[in-house]
Amino acid sequence: MSKPDELPFTVTIEVRDSCLCLHLQRAARVLARYYDDTLRPAGLTSGQFSLLMSLNRPEPPRMGAVSALLAMDRTTLTANLKPLERRGLLTITADPADKRSRLLTLTPSGRAALAAAMPAWRETQAEIQRRLGSTSPDRLCEDLRRLS
Repeated sequence: MSKPDELPFTVTIEVRDSCLCLHLQRAARVLARYYDDTLRPAGLTSGQFSLLMSLNRPEPPRMGAVSALLAMDRTTLTANLKPLERRGLLTITADPADKRSRLLTLTPSGRAALAAAMPAWRETQAEIQRRLGSTSPDRLCEDLRRLS
């Protein structure tokens, strides 16, 4: 007889085979490594690329808007912004309309880094879409947006 706090190995197999969180985490790590490898020559990681791209707007966004877009808490966002700010790829300034808020602005160097990364990103994006086979990339993105 097994103890009440023991889980049989069959439960492990069930989770391994059906856990959406596990499969999304694994896929996210693999995709991030793949994008990291292709973006490395442009001097960016996939996370930095996404963060900088979120700043590529006609008007500088507030930190809260970027935090929400990236589903990242403000502390983590701040930690990710600092090295990019030190590299001169973005600036963080007080919002003139609300001194408590911070505006994030992509610098000309930041725009140049994104422009340099775009060919590798497009190539990687096309390769991932090919690997998805019959899965519609648009449908996948739509489904993932619904989850987030």
